[in-house]
Amino acid sequence: MLQVQNISFGYDDKTILDHISFSVAPGEQLSIIGESGSGKSTILKLLYGTYDLPEGEILWKNQPILGPKYNLVIGYDFMKYVAQEFDLMPFITVKENIGKFLSNFYPEEKEQRAKELIALVDLVEFTDVKVKLLSGGQKQRVALARAIAKEPEIILLDEPFSHIDNFQKQTLRRNLFKYLKEKNISCVVATHDREDVLPYADHMIVLNNGKIIANNTPENLYKQPEKPLIASFFDEFNTMRASSLGINATSEPIFVYAHELQLTKSPALEVRVTQNYYRGHQYLVEAEYQSKAIFFYHNTALPPNTTVHLQLNVAAKKRLKS
Repeated sequence: MLQVQNISFGYDDKTILDHISFSVAPGEQLSIIGESGSGKSTILKLLYGTYDLPEGEILWKNQPILGPKYNLVIGYDFMKYVAQEFDLMPFITVKENIGKFLSNFYPEEKEQRAKELIALVDLVEFTDVKVKLLSGGQKQRVALARAIAKEPEIILLDEPFSHIDNFQKQTLRRNLFKYLKEKNISCVVATHDREDVLPYADHMIVLNNGKIIANNTPENLYKQPEKPLIASFFDEFNTMRASSLGINATSEPIFVYAHELQLTKSPALEVRVTQNYYRGHQYLVEAEYQSKAIFFYHNTALPPNTTVHLQLNVAAKKRLKS
């Protein structure tokens, strides 16, 4: 188990992390979200031993994770870290990069393992291409394959799919996280992308101003977002008074996702349409309510300046009353 106990860290005189604590069980995936500069990447670097900790402690199976004051070479054999810079060897091929850390004592097994990993990240046609000739997304896939080559006990991923085309991202994401679960490899992911989190994370923590403001399952945080930062991660949302929607909620104000509002002919929340945004399968409609913007989804575009009425759908009522 990974244990992060009351750690604090900063650069120069600026505090980045302020008494942070969390844990990750074997085989568990933890996602870290937060605004840019919130400390997501810094946490991963501390977990890897890139920096010395001025306060607190990090343990993996009760073994302290120490920084450069204690380790001549940063990192540990049981842990791999995929940074946004990739750190690949540009003048050798994809296969050679991935096989660099595999044993040469068993050449047949090494060859087979490299083939499996290249297929996993969908780079078969680039097997013998030098890395310097690859695109940013292809390099990122090589870095991911290389990191899991020796099946570490824990892997740290910093925005792991940020350079990869949407066309390939979904399949790669499913293949990678499925592989990590099958091999019982713990995973800590720092990301801005909710698609890295919702289908795969066992837990997620939310960073804000150097502190953890939420630590729960994605489902629980989706159902009960306590702050706008949390709600914004899941979807377009509206900050509203429960009384304006005719419900008795446990807290005020409440956060209502755009997909939870629907048109109704009954007397209800009256809004004036101002703009439509095409989203493929539907439109995100912007309207005005009490001089403020309110957002909801609709199957078709609505004429600007049209007055419509909104109500919560059944699922939203259930969520907000729970």
